[in-house]
Parts: sequence; C-alpha cells; structure tokens
Amino acid sequence: MLRRNCLLLVLCFFFEQSSCAPFQSGPGQEWSRGLPGPSAGGRNGGSRGFQRVKRGWVWNQFFVLEEYMGSDPQYVGKLHTDLDKGESVVKYTLSGDGAGTIFTIDQTTGDIHALRSLDREEKPYYTLRAQAVDLDTNRPLEPESEFIIKVQDINDNEPKFLEGPYTASVPEMSPVGTYVMKVTATDADDPTYGNSARVVYSILHGQPYFSVDPKTGVIRTALPNMDREVKELYQVLIQAKDMGGQLGGLAGTTTINITLSDVNDNPPRFSKSIFHLRVPESSAIGSAVGRIKAHDLDIGKNAEVEYNIVPGDGGNMFDITTNEHNQEGIIMLKKPLDYETKKAYTFKVEASNAHLDPRFYSFGPFKDTATVKINILDVDEPPVFSKPTYTMDVYEDTPQGTIIGAVTAQDLDAGNSPVRYSIDWKSDLDSFFDIDPVRGTISTNELLDRESIAQHNISVVATKVNNPVLTSKVAVTVHVLDINEFPPELTMPYETFVCESAKAGQVIQFIGAKDQDLPQAGQRFSFKSPQEGVKTKNFTIRDFGNNTAGVVTLRSGFRRRVQEIYHLPVVIEDGGLQTLSSTSTLTIRVCGCDADGSLLTCNAEALFLPVGLSTGALIAILVCIIILLVIVMLYVGVRRQKKKETLMTSKEDIRDNVIHYDDEGGGEEDTHAFDMGTLRNPKVIKENLFRRDVKPELGLGPSRPIASQNSADISNFISQRLQEHDGDTSAPPYDSLATYAYEGEGSVAESLSSLESVKGEPEENFDYLNEWGPRFKTLAGIFKERSESQSDVTSTATSENKH
Repeated sequence: MLRRNCLLLVLCFFFEQSSCAPFQSGPGQEWSRGLPGPSAGGRNGGSRGFQRVKRGWVWNQFFVLEEYMGSDPQYVGKLHTDLDKGESVVKYTLSGDGAGTIFTIDQTTGDIHALRSLDREEKPYYTLRAQAVDLDTNRPLEPESEFIIKVQDINDNEPKFLEGPYTASVPEMSPVGTYVMKVTATDADDPTYGNSARVVYSILHGQPYFSVDPKTGVIRTALPNMDREVKELYQVLIQAKDMGGQLGGLAGTTTINITLSDVNDNPPRFSKSIFHLRVPESSAIGSAVGRIKAHDLDIGKNAEVEYNIVPGDGGNMFDITTNEHNQEGIIMLKKPLDYETKKAYTFKVEASNAHLDPRFYSFGPFKDTATVKINILDVDEPPVFSKPTYTMDVYEDTPQGTIIGAVTAQDLDAGNSPVRYSIDWKSDLDSFFDIDPVRGTISTNELLDRESIAQHNISVVATKVNNPVLTSKVAVTVHVLDINEFPPELTMPYETFVCESAKAGQVIQFIGAKDQDLPQAGQRFSFKSPQEGVKTKNFTIRDFGNNTAGVVTLRSGFRRRVQEIYHLPVVIEDGGLQTLSSTSTLTIRVCGCDADGSLLTCNAEALFLPVGLSTGALIAILVCIIILLVIVMLYVGVRRQKKKETLMTSKEDIRDNVIHYDDEGGGEEDTHAFDMGTLRNPKVIKENLFRRDVKPELGLGPSRPIASQNSADISNFISQRLQEHDGDTSAPPYDSLATYAYEGEGSVAESLSSLESVKGEPEENFDYLNEWGPRFKTLAGIFKERSESQSDVTSTATSENKH
C-alpha cells in the first residue's frame, strides 16, 4: 500500500508540472503526422481543406500494478492530442487487448483506467490501439496509434521446488565437501524487475552434517568420517528465499533424505573366542557338525565372510564352508570319527572379508580368529570285523562238517559286548555252509562240486549280545578247488580219412584232448596207441608234446575195394596227481583224393560208376527224371478229365431230348453225322427263341415266322433258322447251342415236352422278399437269379461258325 501511495504522489506531481501540456512521463515519445482532416483551429474558424498538422500525442509505455486491491478502478494514464483545445469536439477511442473489459477510456478526457486486478504471471502486458475522432462526425482526426500497457510485477510468488522431496546417497566416511546433489527452486515473479525472483538457498535442518551453496543449491558434506553404522539416514530441510534473502522475501522449502552408503570399513568379529561343539562318533562323512559366525557391521558384499581352518591339531578331520544367506561358518565332517581312538579335537578358525577396500587398510587387519573345540560323543556301534572281506579255499567232495575257515568281529565300545555269528540265509539258499555262532568258524554242510559251482559268495552277520539291533556284515568268498575226478577225452568227434594215394609216414589227422577238471598250472595230456611196443601195419599215434597228437600212416597202397574202414584206438592220459586215462577210437575211412590230396569221395559204390561222373551229378539226373514223370502223369490226367467233361455238366441243365457229343460237324452239307429225324417236327414254337449261352432279354430276339403245318420237308425250316442265327448280332463268336424243335399247334393240352415248361408255366415274382427287410435280402437274390437262368431248351447241336 505504501508503494502504491508513493507512486500516486509521483504521478500527481508530474501532472502539476505539466499542467495542460500533453501527457508525458519522463522523456516522452512524440509522433508528428499530417492528417487529412481539419485541425482544431480550422474546425472553429473554418478552413479551405485538410491540412497536414502536427499530432501532439506524447506518452511513454503505460504501467499498471498487478494485484491492485483498491475499491476504485486503477488509474493507468491519459491520452491527449494537440487538436483537443478543450472544446469537447474530440472523442477518444480504445481498442485491442482487454479494451472495454479490462481497460476503459474516458472519451472526453482520454483517461485510461483498469477495471479489475491484473496478474503479471498470467499476462505480462497488453497491446492496445488509441485514436482521436471527431465527436460529431466520427471521422478520424489522426491515424490510429498503438501502445502497450505493462503489468508491473510485485513479489507475490514464493520460490518452489518442483521435484521435491529428494533422495540422495553418499558413501560413509566421505571427506568434507563431498558432493551429494543439487536442488533448484523456481520463482514465477519477473526476474528482470527488482529482486522478486532472485533466490537464495539455506539449510534449516541438517547441520552440521551437510551444507548448501546459497546461490547454486549444491549440497555437500560438512562433517568428516560420518559412520553408517552409527547413523545411516539423514533428513535435510532446504529453504529457498526470494528478494535475495532479505527481510520480507517469500520462501519455499523442500526435504532431502540422504542415506550413507556402506563401505567396507569394519572387519568381521567373533562373538566369543572359544566355541564348544559336541558330535556323535556315528556322524556321517560330509554331515554338518556345528555352526559358528563372525559378525560384520557392514552390509551387502562388504559383509561377506570367508572361513578357513588354521592348520593344526584336528584340522584335517573337519572342513568349513560359508552359508551365503546368513554368512555362518558350517563345520563339516571330513573323516570318520571314533570315540575309542580320539575323544576330542581342537582347532582354530579364521574369518576374513572377501572384498577389501584399500582406503581402510590403516584401520587394522580385516579378520578375526576363534578356537573351536569338538567333543566326540560315544555311540553304541555295531561289531567290527577284523577284515573287510574274507577268502577261503576248500576242495570239492570235502566231507560234510569240515572247517574251512573263521571270521572274527569285536565290539569296540566301552562295554565290549560278546558277539554272535550267523550266515545270511539270502546268500546261502542251499545251505552249503554252517558257522559256529560263538567262535565264527565256517564248515561245509554239503558235498561241494566245482563243476556245478566253482565259487560261493556268502555273508556273515555279527550281532552284539547286549544290543541285537546293532549288526554288521562281511562278505566271505569260498573257492571250490578241483580234484582230478574226470578222465581226459578227445576235444571233438573227429572224422578221419586216408587217401588211397597216401604214403607211409604221412600225418592224416591232428587230434587234441580236454578235461573237465580245473587246471592247476595248465593241463598236460599224453597220447599213445594201446599197441605201444607192438608193431602195427596200418596207423599209429605220434604225441607232439604240446597236448596234441597226430595219426600217422605206416604204409601206403590203401584200396577201398580191399577195405574201406579202419579203427584206431587212442589212449589219453592227464597230468594230475592221480593220473586218469581214457581210450577213444578213431574211425578212419579210405577215400579217393585228387592230385593235391583234396577229398573227392569216400563211397564204395562210386567204384562202379562211369569215370568222371560224381554222386552229385547222379542225384541231379535222378531228380530230372522224376520231374519228367510227374509232368507226363499230369498231362495224361488232364486229357482224361477233358474227355469226361461236356459242355453242360450241371444236373440242372439236363433236359429231355438233349444230345451230348464232342465231335465236330461237317457243315451244312453233312447229313450223315447225326440223325436228321430228330429235327423233323411238324411245328415250331411261335415264341421267341431262348438261348442257353446268353441271358434272355425281352424284345431282343427276332420274331420267328410260323412254319406251315402242312410242310413236309424240314429243310426250309432249318434254312430259316440258320439265317436267323447267322443274322443275330447278339450271338457269341464261338460254337453254341440252338433249338430247332417244332411240336405243332392246335393241341388242347398244348406241348407236353419239358422243354416248353418254361413257356407254359407263369413265372412267380419274388420281389416281395425285398420288402421283408435286410434278413431276406440274400434269399430274394437267390430266387431272382434262378428265375432269370431258366430257359426253354429242347435240343442242342454244335457247329463251327454256321448251323
């Protein structure tokens, strides 16, 4: 209000200085133009015409205060022209932005007023146009001129933080002056007018930890070595004040949440120096026996801890790993425990950070050490055998009850309970063995046969007397040793032959031997003839000393005609402690061979065959002869079957007066091949002919003319029939049967021949069977086929192409 009053006083003083001169504030702007209209003086005293006169409008840019709160319209300024002599003949008009709504002008005096309060932030200036016109004629006295009314700013907007509240972070232990972030406040007032938009920043809350630059709004740390583990979150209140921070300026605030981010500035620390753990001796290898933890005040990867066992007493029995979720050290069992051997283990565990920050090496070593003491708990354990497995040997056929070995188990617990032994029945289903429950000796329960089962695998169970639930098993392997109980024999049944051209001393067969007994250090066989020492005439056995022998000829000149087969005994002995032998007989056949000794034939009957004709050739010749005989027999049978067959063989086709013959006719001129009297019939059938070789169809056959009853010769009748059949296009191209019967007409009983029964009897229609349903469909088809196949046949004859 004070400012507005001062401005009014200045304006009043200005008007007093200028009195009736044109409106002017400060150095005025003056436009001088010649107007086509008369001047004020010309209007009063008369003039000869429009003269170019000097316009006397002089004003500066008008200003109006924003946010005017007075009850009267706010005075803006005054318009005046030199043509206005105060005689009320000039009228002032106003147009443009807000003319008539926001701004108004007194038409007589030219005073401009603002009708309502204005806001510079809404619209900073208004462009209007003013003109002086004749009051009576409304004719422009001067050209229209444009001017601006600017809204003068006042400090009515406080600074605002458009993006607040803010969030920022800075590493802990940062030095003073470390950049945190920058904030900016905006003021809607005019930055070019006064200090209304000049903003200054300050901290209202958050000292002495942070500071802010008053001009730029940059926030920095103000306190060194701020520790996240002491305080992690800081809330800073920043103020932005206009008018350069002077008294009376408007202010805005915002909040900044600053978090100290973690750095690895803390080493891990065990909560205690000694950890006591207890572990049962029955714990499995790889199982967890305990957990320890070193606490690190840091977070994230800076709190990751690695655990290691310091080499020393008991360290090789255990291992330690890190749980990634809670950073605990899990102690794992590395080797089996035995309370009776060692009752306690002591070792040290070191905890260290996995990720170190070189800036904080000066803080000291980032690791800690603790002692772990593990006490082993005694557990009632099953008996322990003296060996992991047992192996025993026994000869086959050993008498029942013979002890073959023993097993031993012991209770290692403090109670030292007695142990009882048994054989797992699943491993000895046939009960070949027995065991002494107290001493653990194993004996045979049956006679053993190496050739049946050479090795027995049984399981012996040891049980504690004071706790039968605790048992242990051990595998016992029993090898059945072989004794010489089987004599040797030939490896295979040999087929031996000697060529007729064989010479004396020639080896004609190699032989070997086998033995079912188990070889001790490799079997040894010897071969000989039972006539050893006695001179033989034909063959002998030669032992090669390598478990093989050969059959050797003692002479030459073997002949199949003289003797075809020779028998040679062979004695075979093994090399066992108790030597066993056997005698086998080789059958030697005398065979014919070619020049290089290859076998040709060994059959004696081949001697009587032609030279060069082998047995295979004879068999081939015999097979060919048999095939030819079979073909001849089949041909004869077919010929006989054809003689018995006729053209019509079905009993249903037989009719009276039908002649069957199988000789070819001589044509039309042949009258001696058969009796013509059978064709002489005084009359012919008037109806159409029915053929037996084609299906009868109504309306297809040509109508036959009625033969004269008085005809004495049948030749004309036959000639007509031949012509009819020769011209019948439906006749088949092969020999067929035709009916030439004529029985006359005029009889009351009509024809008595069975050949005319088809014509005389009406055909029954079996179509009604189709209406009885699908069950009678097959029966209806049978009756239909039979009705269609019936025809009138009285006699048959054959010819080649014409009748």
